[in-house]
Amino acid sequence: MSFNNLDTLYRQVIMDHYKNPRNRGSLSNDSITLEMNNPTCGDRIEVHLIVEEGFVKDVAFEGEGCSISLASASMMTQAIKGHSVEDALSMSRYFSDMMLGQDLDEMDLELGDIEALQGVAKFPARIKCATLAWKAMEKAVKEDEQ
Repeated sequence: MSFNNLDTLYRQVIMDHYKNPRNRGSLSNDSITLEMNNPTCGDRIEVHLIVEEGFVKDVAFEGEGCSISLASASMMTQAIKGHSVEDALSMSRYFSDMMLGQDLDEMDLELGDIEALQGVAKFPARIKCATLAWKAMEKAVKEDEQ
Protein backbone atom coordinates (compact mmCIF):
# COMPACT_ATOMS: atom_id res chain seq x y z
CA MET A 1 0.00 0.00 0.00
CA SER A 2 1.43 3.38 -0.92
CA PHE A 3 2.16 6.05 1.67
CA ASN A 4 -0.69 8.26 0.38
CA ASN A 5 -3.19 5.41 0.60
CA LEU A 6 -2.01 4.53 4.10
CA ASP A 7 -2.20 8.18 5.17
CA THR A 8 -5.76 8.40 3.82
CA LEU A 9 -6.72 5.20 5.64
CA TYR A 10 -5.28 6.52 8.90
CA ARG A 11 -7.21 9.78 8.52
CA GLN A 12 -10.40 7.81 7.93
CA VAL A 13 -9.82 5.75 11.08
CA ILE A 14 -9.21 8.89 13.14
CA MET A 15 -12.32 10.59 11.76
CA ASP A 16 -14.40 7.47 12.41
CA HIS A 17 -13.38 7.46 16.09
CA TYR A 18 -13.99 11.22 16.29
CA LYS A 19 -17.47 11.08 14.72
CA ASN A 20 -18.47 7.74 16.28
CA PRO A 21 -16.54 7.57 19.56
CA ARG A 22 -16.44 4.25 21.33
CA ASN A 23 -17.14 4.11 25.07
CA ARG A 24 -18.22 7.75 25.29
CA GLY A 25 -20.21 8.52 28.41
CA SER A 26 -19.89 8.05 32.12
CA LEU A 27 -19.90 5.03 34.41
CA SER A 28 -21.44 4.31 37.80
CA ASN A 29 -20.56 6.28 40.90
CA ASP A 30 -18.05 3.66 42.01
CA SER A 31 -15.80 4.37 39.05
CA ILE A 32 -12.43 6.08 39.28
CA THR A 33 -12.84 9.45 37.58
CA LEU A 34 -10.21 11.95 36.59
CA GLU A 35 -10.46 15.04 34.42
CA MET A 36 -7.56 16.66 32.61
CA ASN A 37 -7.37 19.49 30.15
CA ASN A 38 -4.95 20.93 27.66
CA PRO A 39 -5.06 24.69 28.23
CA THR A 40 -3.07 25.29 25.04
CA CYS A 41 -5.91 24.18 22.78
CA GLY A 42 -8.90 23.77 25.10
CA ASP A 43 -9.21 19.97 24.98
CA ARG A 44 -10.89 18.51 28.07
CA ILE A 45 -11.16 14.78 28.79
CA GLU A 46 -12.71 13.03 31.78
CA VAL A 47 -11.81 9.35 32.07
CA HIS A 48 -13.95 6.90 34.05
CA LEU A 49 -12.53 3.51 35.03
CA ILE A 50 -13.86 0.52 36.90
CA VAL A 51 -10.91 -1.54 38.11
CA GLU A 52 -11.48 -4.91 39.76
CA GLU A 53 -8.76 -7.29 40.91
CA GLY A 54 -6.15 -5.43 38.88
CA PHE A 55 -8.12 -5.42 35.62
CA VAL A 56 -9.88 -2.61 33.77
CA LYS A 57 -13.39 -4.02 33.87
CA ASP A 58 -14.90 -0.98 32.15
CA VAL A 59 -13.77 2.39 30.86
CA ALA A 60 -15.48 5.41 29.36
CA PHE A 61 -14.70 9.02 28.62
CA GLU A 62 -16.44 12.36 28.33
CA GLY A 63 -15.13 15.65 27.09
CA GLU A 64 -14.65 17.96 24.22
CA GLY A 65 -11.76 18.80 22.00
CA CYS A 66 -10.20 18.35 18.62
CA SER A 67 -10.52 15.27 16.44
CA ILE A 68 -7.11 13.95 17.54
CA SER A 69 -7.92 14.26 21.24
CA LEU A 70 -11.34 12.62 21.06
CA ALA A 71 -10.27 9.91 18.61
CA SER A 72 -7.33 9.04 20.85
CA ALA A 73 -9.63 8.81 23.89
CA SER A 74 -11.95 6.49 21.97
CA MET A 75 -9.06 4.31 20.83
CA MET A 76 -7.57 4.23 24.32
CA THR A 77 -10.81 2.97 25.88
CA GLN A 78 -11.00 0.17 23.34
CA ALA A 79 -7.37 -0.77 23.85
CA ILE A 80 -7.36 -1.05 27.64
CA LYS A 81 -10.83 -2.45 28.39
CA GLY A 82 -10.49 -5.98 29.76
CA HIS A 83 -6.72 -5.73 30.18
CA SER A 84 -4.76 -5.63 33.40
CA VAL A 85 -3.87 -2.24 34.83
CA GLU A 86 -0.22 -3.18 34.30
CA ASP A 87 -0.91 -3.78 30.59
CA ALA A 88 -2.88 -0.53 30.32
CA LEU A 89 0.06 1.40 31.77
CA SER A 90 2.46 -0.40 29.41
CA MET A 91 0.25 0.55 26.46
CA SER A 92 0.28 4.14 27.64
CA ARG A 93 4.08 4.21 27.83
CA TYR A 94 4.27 2.60 24.40
CA PHE A 95 1.82 5.17 23.01
CA SER A 96 3.82 8.04 24.51
CA ASP A 97 7.00 6.66 22.97
CA MET A 98 5.22 6.38 19.61
CA MET A 99 4.14 10.03 19.89
CA LEU A 100 7.76 11.00 20.53
CA GLY A 101 8.84 9.19 17.37
CA GLN A 102 10.84 6.52 19.17
CA ASP A 103 11.62 3.20 17.50
CA LEU A 104 9.02 0.71 18.68
CA ASP A 105 10.02 -2.44 16.81
CA GLU A 106 11.13 -4.13 20.01
CA MET A 107 7.70 -3.92 21.65
CA ASP A 108 5.18 -6.70 21.13
CA LEU A 109 1.87 -4.89 21.56
CA GLU A 110 -1.14 -5.04 19.30
CA LEU A 111 -1.92 -1.42 18.37
CA GLY A 112 -5.10 -1.86 16.36
CA ASP A 113 -6.64 1.49 15.45
CA ILE A 114 -4.12 3.34 17.62
CA GLU A 115 -1.55 2.89 14.87
CA ALA A 116 -3.51 5.52 12.90
CA LEU A 117 -2.20 8.18 15.29
CA GLN A 118 1.48 7.59 14.42
CA GLY A 119 1.48 10.57 12.07
CA VAL A 120 0.76 12.92 14.98
CA ALA A 121 4.43 12.58 15.97
CA LYS A 122 5.26 14.83 13.00
CA PHE A 123 3.25 17.67 14.59
CA PRO A 124 4.67 18.42 18.07
CA ALA A 125 1.83 20.82 18.91
CA ARG A 126 -0.69 17.98 18.51
CA ILE A 127 1.11 15.42 20.68
CA LYS A 128 -0.51 16.78 23.84
CA CYS A 129 -3.91 16.39 22.17
CA ALA A 130 -3.22 12.73 21.39
CA THR A 131 -1.81 11.86 24.81
CA LEU A 132 -4.35 13.69 27.00
CA ALA A 133 -6.70 10.73 27.61
CA TRP A 134 -3.77 8.38 28.14
CA LYS A 135 -2.22 10.72 30.75
CA ALA A 136 -5.60 11.01 32.50
CA MET A 137 -5.91 7.21 32.63
CA GLU A 138 -2.37 6.88 34.02
CA LYS A 139 -2.98 9.48 36.69
CA ALA A 140 -6.36 7.99 37.67
CA VAL A 141 -4.88 4.50 38.07
CA LYS A 142 -1.91 5.75 40.06
CA GLU A 143 -4.10 7.86 42.37
CA ASP A 144 -6.39 4.87 42.93
CA GLU A 145 -3.43 2.70 43.93
CA GLN A 146 -2.47 5.08 46.75
